[in-house]
Amino acid sequence: MKIAFIGLGNMGAPMATNLIKAGFEVHVFDLVEEALKALEAEGATVGRSALEITDGADVVVSMLPAGRHVRGLYLGTDSLGTDSEPGLFSRLSSGPLIIDASTISPDDARVVGAAATEHGLRYLDAPVSGGIGGAQAGTLTFIVGGVAEDFESARPVLEAMGKNIFHAGPVGSGQVAKICNNMLLGILMSGTAEALALGVRNGMDPAVLSEIMKQSSGGNWALNVYNPWPGVMEGSAASRDYRGGFLTDLMIKDLGLAWQLALESGAPVPMGSEARNLFMQHSAQGNGKLDFSSIQWFYRAGMES
Repeated sequence: MKIAFIGLGNMGAPMATNLIKAGFEVHVFDLVEEALKALEAEGATVGRSALEITDGADVVVSMLPAGRHVRGLYLGTDSLGTDSEPGLFSRLSSGPLIIDASTISPDDARVVGAAATEHGLRYLDAPVSGGIGGAQAGTLTFIVGGVAEDFESARPVLEAMGKNIFHAGPVGSGQVAKICNNMLLGILMSGTAEALALGVRNGMDPAVLSEIMKQSSGGNWALNVYNPWPGVMEGSAASRDYRGGFLTDLMIKDLGLAWQLALESGAPVPMGSEARNLFMQHSAQGNGKLDFSSIQWFYRAGMES
């Protein structure tokens, strides 16, 4: 099976590598030359355009930063509908299954999915959860929206990159579920950082407090897997000076998508909105490129490290 993979960032590159390891014929494209060279060293075939690598592909996987990039790639229009160059959908010579693993708005996913159908193509929105570590280990969670038959066709490809594969419903459902999940993650991480800072400010050892809360009713993913206090959890981003991982600015993007979805559907999201404000203030202080667990710094102002 020939797979065309477009977008070799922090998530896309290890995902494509895992497809190679699984035995697929992988052709890759990215705007960054160094990313292409790295995947070529892993065994991928490098193309000089998205159109070149999709020629004759059975599956196209894209992992792009935002909805405007997905629209631009497939439709040839940006998020405002402004024309750019012709999109892939109008130029594909074969009928590959399209799997977009980007995190974008549900409306963007539905627009792209409708356009795919108009061109006789199959399309799945398949955002992921699990971060860079999950991408590298091949243990990502895929949250997929689309036709059930297309989902089953995509399963072998998704299982080469992930451990948990969910069919959320029709096109756009994957994005809705991912947005809800990441809104909750932002709330949990900011709340966990707040509780740890309060305890440490009042004499608690952060490792002891973390263990107590892990085994109590306050236990959550941030405490169990991704503790935000430096030195408490070996291998966490907090113990690497918050380098790598899931960037603060990406969390802001996802919380913004949640806010947009809530506005469109009339849903109250007071905690999600507050989490977005906290991360935006944290980013404005120069921390946007640090892992989102660095929100712990926001609560440690005036405290000794």
